[in-house]
Amino acid sequence: MSAAAVTEITSTPEQSVPSLRDFVESSGLPSLVVGPSKDPNAKITVLLVSPDGGRAVLAIKAPTTGIAANAVEAERRVLSELQDLLSPETAASVPRVAGRVEFDGRPALVMTAVPGAPMSTSYLRWRHTASPARVGEDFAALESWLVRFQAATERGTGQIDMDGGVTARLRKRFAAVDRLETHLGHLADVHERLQRSTTPRTAVHGDLWFGNLLVSEGRISGVVDWEAGALSGEPVRDLVRFALMYALYLDRRTRVGRRVAGHPGLRAREWGAGLEYALDGAGWFPDLFRGFLQRGLSRLGAPSERWRDAALAGIAEVAAFTDEDQFARFHFELFQRLAEGTHGAKP
Repeated sequence: MSAAAVTEITSTPEQSVPSLRDFVESSGLPSLVVGPSKDPNAKITVLLVSPDGGRAVLAIKAPTTGIAANAVEAERRVLSELQDLLSPETAASVPRVAGRVEFDGRPALVMTAVPGAPMSTSYLRWRHTASPARVGEDFAALESWLVRFQAATERGTGQIDMDGGVTARLRKRFAAVDRLETHLGHLADVHERLQRSTTPRTAVHGDLWFGNLLVSEGRISGVVDWEAGALSGEPVRDLVRFALMYALYLDRRTRVGRRVAGHPGLRAREWGAGLEYALDGAGWFPDLFRGFLQRGLSRLGAPSERWRDAALAGIAEVAAFTDEDQFARFHFELFQRLAEGTHGAKP
């Protein structure tokens, strides 16, 4: 079946929503089920593959809980409105809503599948992150895409807002943590310094890490998982999220105590060593990490020297909003360690 015929299948009347099973069977296309993650509110992804070339043409995201269903619906709303704002080149990298189906009594989202190989695949290849050239290409590819995406969706300006409910969520989530108000005071200082500057309001992906990026011929060809997206928000969030998550896993394949290949200043040790290295270490990767944030802030009209505050605010955001409690706790503990060194620094 051709991609054009698939589009016809997805154009079902709003009042007639097929089940996921019926939809897959009626498409006549081979399907590939991608199992849910360890996320307590996981989604199951089903890819429909064209027999002409073996490329996925549709992706179906099916929620497994009520909270997951809300996230899928939020993604549908963002994607439905985003396409009209983007240039054809950038729009081609963003899934287009193609319809809905039903899965266990909940609405599942049918989208066009975007092309490319996951950046996570190359990231995890042997010695990929040990190469300044290859890592530089990853950062450059995302930077190029982000420049186009943010320019196309810019609407007005506002003070840099990296809180957006972060502080309130941390206060509730970590109520039992010793010296919580002291730590939140350090975060308030970070937010206050950032708020002295303004940036454009742009569309925001909200979880722009390398696992959500697809690459083809050195360019970002696809960006998926828009559940945390917004049509108007703080663009520094996306800038920071990519850099932080890229640094976080640098020591993933290295035994504790050993040096990380390609990074003489980094040893695998306690959780978050890659991030501490990126923020406070010396070497080609910390230089690349900081340069990426500095250029992004300058492009958005903010002082480049606020790169570290932006990174700290991004770490706190993950601690506040990730579904995984242990992942959240690790990020909050990391924020505490890094912010202690920042507190009292010259404003």
